Amino acid sequence: MRDGGPQWTLTVPTGGDALRQERLTRDLHDSLGRVDGLVVGFHDAEGPAGPGRKGTGMGEVALWAATGAAVVRPASQVLITLIKEWCAKERHRRVVVTIAGDSVEITGRPDAAQERMVREFQDRISGDDGTAPDDTAA
Repeated sequence: MRDGGPQWTLTVPTGGDALRQERLTRDLHDSLGRVDGLVVGFHDAEGPAGPGRKGTGMGEVALWAATGAAVVRPASQVLITLIKEWCAKERHRRVVVTIAGDSVEITGRPDAAQERMVREFQDRISGDDGTAPDDTAA
């Protein structure tokens, strides 16, 4: 974990195509790395990679992202918006965003149901900010 704000794990699923996953993950890393206040790095779920190794071994390549912001909701809105924009460049792109054991998948061509799931995800991770999510929304 990094010091500062909350930390997200970002995974780009590609159906088992390791080369495509690495290429897309590196592209997402580069896109997010250009944003001030957002720190992005490669997450290694299987331990540190040895010298000369490019990926995380046999497992999936994933990123972590963190901000210096203490408030989850504004940072999450910025991160989710950036990921949506990245996914929109190609309709088959997908990113699974995970924080505090909760996750949501963002695609390059979201429908109304997915947009609702993303909003509900943001409401859940916003914590106790004095407002409760509207569970009656369809």
